[in-house]
Amino acid sequence: MSEQAGDRVVLTEERDRVLLITINRPEARNAINKAAAEGVAAALDRLEAADHLSVAILTGAGGNFSAGQDLKALVKGEFGVDPKRGWGGIVQKPPEKPIIAAVEGYALAGGCELALACDLIIAAEGSMFGVPEVKRSLVAAAGALLRLPRRLPHGIAMELVLTGDPIDSARALELGLVNRVVPDGTAVDAAIVLAERISENAPLALRASKRIIEAQYSWPEEEFWDRQGEISGSVFASEDAREGATAFAEKRKPVWKGR
Repeated sequence: MSEQAGDRVVLTEERDRVLLITINRPEARNAINKAAAEGVAAALDRLEAADHLSVAILTGAGGNFSAGQDLKALVKGEFGVDPKRGWGGIVQKPPEKPIIAAVEGYALAGGCELALACDLIIAAEGSMFGVPEVKRSLVAAAGALLRLPRRLPHGIAMELVLTGDPIDSARALELGLVNRVVPDGTAVDAAIVLAERISENAPLALRASKRIIEAQYSWPEEEFWDRQGEISGSVFASEDAREGATAFAEKRKPVWKGR
């Protein structure tokens, strides 16, 4: 199931249990205006509501991921913000289900922050990442200051933010910022392969595992086990957990029901 380009700012396409979300503003290097933010948010709402969808991929059309905030829209007083999910339709409230960024070309400023809001990043060889806001007397306030220090050593995160200098895909891989580097033009294909591997797994377990990894940063260490149990307990007691054990014993693929 897919939507044709036309004038749509954000396109979606279902591939089995994977939802491909494409920012469709190639003429503006997929810069984010209000319509793009609301389109991404609507696609994520669709992901969350659909029991048959397990994973999303976020990418950009025309060879670039995103150049960040649409400055022409900003001059007119229009910010690329969705009321519920924040800037870009994702940075303040990412989906509970896993999401992969498939990055070609530029992922700069807010574009880098869109990628950072995703759980995994597939990067094309020619892609570039950076948060150059300080070069324009701005602050990378769409999540980079939260997420870069969680993904990178303190000094490296500071260097990227305070210099505003971009890094290429090879350096991003070396630092552990991205999961894989692939030939130009193949980031989406590689992301689909990874998404399909993830989507073979139990949906309740995927959501619970992601939630625990994200939430534990704010938990006192002595409360970790209790809080993890509050989230994981219902997964262990689910029909899918019984199906997983049964399928293993019967040497067959499990059939997940999401309950």
